[in-house]
Amino acid sequence: MTQEIHGTVADGFEAVREEFAAVVAVERADYEGQLCAYVHGRRVVDLWAGPPGTDGDSLYGVFSSTKGAAHLVVALLVQDGTLELDRKVTYYWPEFASEGKGALTLRELLAHRAGLVGTDTGFTLDELADDRAVAERLADQRPFWRPGTAFGYHALVIGALTGEIVRRATGRSLREVHEERVRAPYGLDFFLGLPAAHEPRFRTVQPQLLTPEQEAGRAAEPAGPHSLVAIAFNEHAAQPTVLESLPNERVIRAKGPASVGGVASARGLAGLYAAAISEVDDRAALLKPDTAAEFGQLHSVGYDVVTGTHRAYGLGFQAIADAWYPFLGAGTIGHSGAAGSQAFADPRSGLAYGYTRRRFAFPGGAALENEGLVRAVHSAALAQ
Repeated sequence: MTQEIHGTVADGFEAVREEFAAVVAVERADYEGQLCAYVHGRRVVDLWAGPPGTDGDSLYGVFSSTKGAAHLVVALLVQDGTLELDRKVTYYWPEFASEGKGALTLRELLAHRAGLVGTDTGFTLDELADDRAVAERLADQRPFWRPGTAFGYHALVIGALTGEIVRRATGRSLREVHEERVRAPYGLDFFLGLPAAHEPRFRTVQPQLLTPEQEAGRAAEPAGPHSLVAIAFNEHAAQPTVLESLPNERVIRAKGPASVGGVASARGLAGLYAAAISEVDDRAALLKPDTAAEFGQLHSVGYDVVTGTHRAYGLGFQAIADAWYPFLGAGTIGHSGAAGSQAFADPRSGLAYGYTRRRFAFPGGAALENEGLVRAVHSAALAQ
């Protein structure tokens, strides 16, 4: 039985509703997800589907889509002049210099070039929830490659590293700056640290359901327990991290680690990127065009030594057009999340996009259905 489609689309975006309905029709009967989009600061798509209890205000763990919110804060501080991209990390954080890391710049760190994807022994759950604890341990860690010579996805730690620089430079946590300058002024449902009052709106992540063929494919080439990818995803720890379950842990939701701990709706994801590049509710765009362009410029492209795949990064953001959707404008900034979420801003078309789903998608990362949804929204936006 196919889920009913709820919500609205603006005139000219009817094809987006049809595409979303097609996604829901081919998914499991328990599908639950949301889609939201803005064009030049105006909400044009607001759709959701799911069992009773699901609506546009439902909140989901968005995993690495959290990195987009974290690095919007960094971009704002660079724009303010509080942070300088080409200063060494040690200018803000002297202790970081140990074990040969002293020459690394903030720019290189944001581009996943630090070689500091984890620690030799891994983190506990409580440590992963606490960005300051992660940062303290990483300051003493020898990098896994010479900083600046290669790049690899700092999956669980990049927000702790950049967050420590924010704290040293401002005296405020990244979470506090996000709340004061981004989330609260726009009323966004995109939390780095979910208040207890909003807990009833949270929908627990549901695990992947794989076909036998998918199970066989995933098991065919397991990574070694001390490989870079295992270290980056904390699978070598005494209590290995089960990525799918992270947002289901209240300590993760409560503390909101800036790499993976965000809780949001599709409205919150799209609203954040709309505010980044467009006037919204009579408020000027958070980012000046030059700032958005610098953070969206390609900085690390090619073989990612952690994931073993082709990847493309700007500064803190994924290069969305290069990585997934080449029909989007150059300089599109955003970040996907492991369960399937996707969120970005395309300054050239004025499009801001957010998608969430409850069940962890296969194979992980931006869910495959985003291809059709993004294309439909982008085509409608251009036609406007």
